[in-house]
Amino acid sequence: MGFNIQPYGIQSMLKEGHKHLSGLDEAVLKNIDACKQLSTITRTSLGPNGMNKMVINHLDKLFVTNDAATIVNELEVQHPAAKVLVLAGKAQQEEIGDGANLTISFAGELLQGAEELIRMGLHPSEIISGYTKAINKTVQILDELVEKGSENMDVRDKEQVVSRMKAAVASKQFGQEDTISSLVADACIQVCPKTPANFNVDNVRVAKLLGGGLRNSTVVRGMVLKSDAVGTIKQAEKAKVAVFASGVDTSSTETKGTVLIHTAEQLENYSKTEEAKVEELIKAVADSGAKVIVSGGSVGEMALHFCERYRLMVLKISSKFELRRFCRTTGSVAMLKLCQPNPDDLGYVDSVSVQEIGGVRVVIVKNEEGGNSVATVVLRGSTDSILDDLERAVDDGVNTYKAMCRDSRIVPGAAATEIELAKRVKDFSFKETGLDQYAIAKFAESFEMIPRTLAENAGLNAMEIISSLYAEHASGNAKVGIDLDEGVCKDVSTLSIWDLHVTKLFALKYAADAACTVLRVDQIIMAKPAGGPRREQPAGMDED
Repeated sequence: MGFNIQPYGIQSMLKEGHKHLSGLDEAVLKNIDACKQLSTITRTSLGPNGMNKMVINHLDKLFVTNDAATIVNELEVQHPAAKVLVLAGKAQQEEIGDGANLTISFAGELLQGAEELIRMGLHPSEIISGYTKAINKTVQILDELVEKGSENMDVRDKEQVVSRMKAAVASKQFGQEDTISSLVADACIQVCPKTPANFNVDNVRVAKLLGGGLRNSTVVRGMVLKSDAVGTIKQAEKAKVAVFASGVDTSSTETKGTVLIHTAEQLENYSKTEEAKVEELIKAVADSGAKVIVSGGSVGEMALHFCERYRLMVLKISSKFELRRFCRTTGSVAMLKLCQPNPDDLGYVDSVSVQEIGGVRVVIVKNEEGGNSVATVVLRGSTDSILDDLERAVDDGVNTYKAMCRDSRIVPGAAATEIELAKRVKDFSFKETGLDQYAIAKFAESFEMIPRTLAENAGLNAMEIISSLYAEHASGNAKVGIDLDEGVCKDVSTLSIWDLHVTKLFALKYAADAACTVLRVDQIIMAKPAGGPRREQPAGMDED
């Protein structure tokens, strides 16, 4: 005879199979631990000497990168507290496009400090209030550290753009930042609108072509389509363009009909009328002055035959997003069905040509004059994963350009800002009374993580570097940072390593917010997972 013991307490309230964790040890410290694990992963990829991670996601796709946003996106983080950090990193990536690693690593460091304070006996709410005071102070100090005169900037001056972009690109591709920054700066300046604040990131495209090396990369004013022209005509100069969204083919009617044919002549006439109809349509397009036809769908054989006869170049763009960009580049209007286009609907290109780059045929659409709104960076590299990594570096550069169009203020890079913040926030903590001061001091110490990580990733002695940085800053040199090449401390204004003020501001803000969110949790209540068929793990790849 089995005893049926009634559940009591919280067990009786929730369905069976739930989990309930509460209290400091079970909930808070476990959450902090999960976040620390995540930030340990991203931390080694921080800075120009950051190591690469090899991530294989659930679809067996391989990523080799040191871009924190990509790493945490593909990791499929399960733990709810660590997910808060991932979301902070994503917010930073979407807002600024750079500094996701700083956000996640700094939040992890703040939580590690919080754990030590909790073990000392501070209550999480005291830590949160201290961290909040510290971040507000940090924001004030950051404004004071801004380089004088950097708020007025000409976003069309390549030299100024490159100096601000170099640090963001170097953190992804160290040693090649000069080449990439100059490519990205050229592309961005070409498509920058009259009011720079309206800069659209989507207007700088990236075309990745295997073969060659980074030095073979170029910037094209216009678009690069990874497909061949459909007919035999491979180039056109100073041509008008007609775009048909639904394809260039004989249109079938909506209703079904039956045609009774009695004699051979009727059959002949029937096929001739179809030919005549197609020819009439193509001739109408040719008469409107268009030399290039772009089709969003299939191109019929008969239509192609007449296009060849009227010397029209035919391109096929199957992606509708790419078709929209093409319309933006050429200034054309996509028409729904094959008909005679109005003169207003036609676009214009300087040249369309098919070229072979590294064994791949691409169509290069150039539009030098006029309001050109798309530029393409053609990247060359030896393997797909190198190209993907280069593309991330270019994306970071473009996002940095967008950020500097809105706010061009800069602060010293190479950990100079962080050490100055650490020094000043530490001084601020001594003026506070109450238990907050311990949390503020820990917040100040957390800034040391950045120079320490930069030095460790470059294989330098971190303790020596940090102490000499502190010594320099104490004597009033607020712009001294780490020169990673020589492994010594130098004035960053001579090295010209600058970070954007907005990048730092948002990264530190998001990190402090994420850390406080995790600390505010004191109980975790997980319902029983919904039943359902188990998802099969995909089988591993075979040797071939």
